[in-house]
Amino acid sequence: MRYFIKLAYNGTHYHGWQYQPNAASVQETLNKALSVILNTEIDVMGAGRTDTGVHAREMFAHFDTEKAFDPENLVHKANSFLPKDIVLYDVFAVHDDAHARFDAKKRTYEYHIHTFKNVFLQDLSWHCPQKLDVSKMNEAAKLLLSHTDFECFSKVHTDVNTFNCNITEAFWKQENDKLIFTIAADRFLRNMVRAIVGTLINVGIGKLSVEDFNAVIESKKRSEAGFSVPAHGLYLTEIKYDYSNNNAVLKPETAVNTES
Repeated sequence: MRYFIKLAYNGTHYHGWQYQPNAASVQETLNKALSVILNTEIDVMGAGRTDTGVHAREMFAHFDTEKAFDPENLVHKANSFLPKDIVLYDVFAVHDDAHARFDAKKRTYEYHIHTFKNVFLQDLSWHCPQKLDVSKMNEAAKLLLSHTDFECFSKVHTDVNTFNCNITEAFWKQENDKLIFTIAADRFLRNMVRAIVGTLINVGIGKLSVEDFNAVIESKKRSEAGFSVPAHGLYLTEIKYDYSNNNAVLKPETAVNTES
């Protein structure tokens, strides 16, 4: 049987989602907890690979097991067993072909900035005291929707087959001294969101014009883009699937053929 997990985590003390041999990861921590509780080897596959220090308000993962268990009871036990910075919200059966990573159709990230020093946000938001032209940053952000090749915002020397991403949302919203950037796409490249935010910050402080921002995208060169903002301000906030009209992952008894 295949099961999906809905979870969230504070990434401050983890070297990202993916297992690493000499560093703590969310994937490894979850594997250990579920393996102990179910008394069988569990290997979870995540919907994405958040980097070191990045948080997730909504993450999905899947695992396979023939072990019988009560999902509600598993959630309760896992939340007692897991460290305080990881929480499980739900565990539910899905059809055997459902895949947390490859079936995800849309992912949404937020980047949080506070413009006035706040000691309670130092690990959850990036402090940027410089005066920013949010209107110009939004004007530049709109240009992202008219492009598909984002090699300029990708970490160099990666093994991806394509730098194409379909961005459907990209905008800034200001709330007093908090500034939040929201971006949604079908997929993201490594370090892409943090590089986009850093380049948009350069627009906001007047280092780049809106036209310059467009030229950066067209250059396809990482060296032309701006700096990568710190990881602790970045959140994976939503993952969407197309298994049904309401984007919920279907249980086996209601599964439908999603092949085109």
